[in-house]
Amino acid sequence: MFTGIIQAIGTLSSMERYGPDMRLRIKTGKLWLDDVALGDSISTNGVCLTVAALPGDGYIADVSAETLTLSTLASLSPGSKLNLEKSLTLSTPLGGHFVSGHVDGIGQVLSRKRDGRSIRFEIEAPAALARYIAHKGSICVDGASLTVNAVNGSRFELNSVPHTLENSIMSGYLAGTRVNLEVDLIARYLERLLLADKAADPHTSDGITLETLARLGYLRDRG
Repeated sequence: MFTGIIQAIGTLSSMERYGPDMRLRIKTGKLWLDDVALGDSISTNGVCLTVAALPGDGYIADVSAETLTLSTLASLSPGSKLNLEKSLTLSTPLGGHFVSGHVDGIGQVLSRKRDGRSIRFEIEAPAALARYIAHKGSICVDGASLTVNAVNGSRFELNSVPHTLENSIMSGYLAGTRVNLEVDLIARYLERLLLADKAADPHTSDGITLETLARLGYLRDRG
């Protein structure tokens, strides 16, 4: 579990293919690793990776075929910059929101424009994630906890202040940049809870329908 507050910008040192899997070596720069042990988790561009080795200047992690398919990690190359965050502890201030490090989909930056001293980004999410993205809600982009400033269908806008730009990889985002997205986990669990007993039915599709809302008493009969 993480908070979405980026602690350092790391650098991808090497990538090794092992069949469908991959091993990454990441240099962590200023990220302090004295309290990190083998088996610990580090959010790497929003992906929860398990530390498999600690070579001294960073960490080595194995990435499964599924993670490579659902995230942007496979499209990176040595030298790529990475948002890094160590896992949450009971003494860590929750400055962002609860982030699991389980990427829900890949979004794409559509535009960037200056807004005062900040930069406003417009990002398009996969259509299946649109229902979880709400105005003034939280979303995790490449591991960074951000506030949604506007929503238009599957597109949403973010406003990044100078501190975020200086301490994350967002300053390098351009139109066309692909980013890892994780929606608010509370929204995902709420959707599942609303299905009630229907959640155990293998024929129940994901998502809340008008029929489901009516059955649970959330819709009034206007007749």
